[in-house]
Amino acid sequence: MGVQLRGTLQCCVDFSYIYTLLPAMKRVHHFIDYKLLKCIHCKLYLFGIAWLYFISSALSAQNIIVNQNFTAQQLAETLVDGSCAQVSNVSLQGRPGFGSKSHGYFTSAANFPFSSGILLSSGFAEAAQGPNTTIQSEGTVSWGGDEDLELALDINDTNNATVLEFDFVPFTNNISFQYIFASEEYTDFQGEVCNYSDGFAFLLKQVGAPGDYQNLAVIPGTTIPVKVTTVRGTGSTCPPANPEFFGSFNSDDSPTNFNGQTQILTAEAQVTAGLTYHIKLVIADQGDTLYDSAIFLAANSFASSIELGPDRLLLRNNPLCEGEQLALDATTPGAAGYQWFKDGAALDGEINPAYTVNSPGLYRVEVQLGTTCFAKGEIQVEYAAVPQPGAYTLSQCDDNTDGITIFNLTQADQQITGGNASVSVSYYRTLADATAQINAIAGTGQYQNTSANETVYARALNRYGCFTISTVLLTTSTVVINAPSPLIACDEDGTDDGVAQFDLTLKNSEILQGQPAGLQVAYFATLTNALLSQNPLTAIQYRNTVPGTQTIYARVNNAGSCYDVVPVELIVDVFEALPPEEKIVCADNIITLYPGVYTSYSWNTDPVQNTPSVNVTLPGTYTVTLTNSNGCRGTKTYTVSASGPATGAAIDIIDFAGSNNSISITPTGTGNYEYSLDGIHYQPEPFFEGLGAGDFKIYIKDINGCEPIYNKVVYVLDYPRFFTPNGDGVNDYWRIPFLQTRPDAEVTVFDRFGKLIQRFGSSSRGWDGTYNGTPLPSTDYWFVLKLGNGRTIKGHFSMLR
Repeated sequence: MGVQLRGTLQCCVDFSYIYTLLPAMKRVHHFIDYKLLKCIHCKLYLFGIAWLYFISSALSAQNIIVNQNFTAQQLAETLVDGSCAQVSNVSLQGRPGFGSKSHGYFTSAANFPFSSGILLSSGFAEAAQGPNTTIQSEGTVSWGGDEDLELALDINDTNNATVLEFDFVPFTNNISFQYIFASEEYTDFQGEVCNYSDGFAFLLKQVGAPGDYQNLAVIPGTTIPVKVTTVRGTGSTCPPANPEFFGSFNSDDSPTNFNGQTQILTAEAQVTAGLTYHIKLVIADQGDTLYDSAIFLAANSFASSIELGPDRLLLRNNPLCEGEQLALDATTPGAAGYQWFKDGAALDGEINPAYTVNSPGLYRVEVQLGTTCFAKGEIQVEYAAVPQPGAYTLSQCDDNTDGITIFNLTQADQQITGGNASVSVSYYRTLADATAQINAIAGTGQYQNTSANETVYARALNRYGCFTISTVLLTTSTVVINAPSPLIACDEDGTDDGVAQFDLTLKNSEILQGQPAGLQVAYFATLTNALLSQNPLTAIQYRNTVPGTQTIYARVNNAGSCYDVVPVELIVDVFEALPPEEKIVCADNIITLYPGVYTSYSWNTDPVQNTPSVNVTLPGTYTVTLTNSNGCRGTKTYTVSASGPATGAAIDIIDFAGSNNSISITPTGTGNYEYSLDGIHYQPEPFFEGLGAGDFKIYIKDINGCEPIYNKVVYVLDYPRFFTPNGDGVNDYWRIPFLQTRPDAEVTVFDRFGKLIQRFGSSSRGWDGTYNGTPLPSTDYWFVLKLGNGRTIKGHFSMLR
């Protein structure tokens, strides 16, 4: 509306504006603060406008008409069928004072369910007249509540109570009457308003008997009181409750001025014929004086009645089953006659106390108890449909043709139930067990028959307890389909784990070759799954779960039945990663790369070569893509490195170190080398130590076999530590061995006093131990060796005679 009414509407408002608001105010009345009505000026305006609006609407619609001038006795006699009950001790309480009353007699020429009856309200009776365009929120706190009502409903703080009560003597052991509960508290708004409800009760007890009242205003078949909160339909944002007993949310053209109402409900009780009972019909506001409610009681509906039992309805989950009969018994002491009716029509010849129902309908009995007293009883009967019993066949495959296999009995459910999901099926080995519903087969999804062509019994049970029993013949297929050839897939995901992706449908044509048309193929991981047709594999993108080789099963179906199950072998071709190889090509040589025998080859040469082998003269990385006989591809890589013999070497000699002389070698060339001083024993280190003086032949060999082997003779120099010039021809001269390899060398010998004794070159025989032809004495002598490279070596030696 765009107007906030609650607590803010001012008393002094424009007359025409309020008039336009009346219909809208009805729809949002739970948001109006009725403290507004305490303002006398606004009351006058609102009552005046409401009355004008009521008069104009009443002229254009047929609504209930309320006469509030009936006395208590007249109201009681309107309600009670006087021919079948004696009424006395009538009293009536309602709105105190003069003016509008809270009770009355109503008539209706419109679409209200009762044509006439009495009305008890927690507001003004006349305000209940339609249309549904004004708010009923009458009464003050000075108009009190009712303690019996509060006790019966376990509530407190009631106000604005209206009570009609009287004594009566029933003619039968049952009484009943019809009523409708209507209220302004039926609302479309959420929140706390969904929890509001006025209270009413029909309180019954035997006169003079101890104990509390029995409340007859309850939801059928329960002890739950009828309220706004316990009977509410859909179409409102408030939660529904027992919607089957709700009548409607009323529109503006309703014949009553209430927001909602129940269906026609029946209050009933068991009594003892001939005893005196007291009944109290009471309604009141609960917790406040706002949002009035009312009970409409049908004229002449209060009477002795015949109890035929509860209605047998689908909605109440107690219908009869197809083929079931219901025995009705209306036997009443002192009855003068009986007549049975179905759907309002008298049943010819059915004038006995008992009647057997065998078809759906509304059944009524009228029992004549006197000249004008007829007690009535009604029962509505509905039937629940059950699947028709049948003889079904469940065909299964047999892996060894002995007629014994595993069945999934639930595959027959669809046929048995006709697709009705509310029907459950259980299976039994014998008809007796199925009938008694005992010893049901456990594990129906994996049932192994005990004999060929065994029959089991299927009990189909609907939600109402109705059942039929069908037979299921368990047969096995005699067809034998040969297993197809293995299905091979390549492991090309880079992991070489024996797992690959298969398109299982590639085997369909081979499996179905020579078989009748119309067969379907599905694949399963195990034989049991295939037999039971459960957990089918994803055929197009299946990845094997057993690395390398796995057997799965193809189930061939014929119109849903198993035609045969055949094994399918899956093989994963693992093109094992070929180890890379390293090859050496020696300078000016050719090597051949050959990976082995395959179906096709593709080398990464420029241009690409598709030959089994390639000849290589240059270093580099050579990769070949190979295809085997299964069409699986793999690669092999060759790393070719260049190598060659040593073409030279730099020799570094450390000499004149006694027995610890050494040779270091730095080769020249493209290869990887090893070294030797004898050409037999090679070492990877280019260093030799612990050498004495002498000539040495150095060998440098390429470890990859590239030839020739480089060799070179080197000399390690050192001086003798003594000599013996005694003329025996042995060690008669002091000289440095192999000095001739140093043609620019010069040796100078001194005595210990520094006197020059001898000087000689690299080609000299050496010093003979004399000085100017005269032998010198045995003692130590000193020398200085000068080499051509500027190196000078000094030392001393001994002469021994």
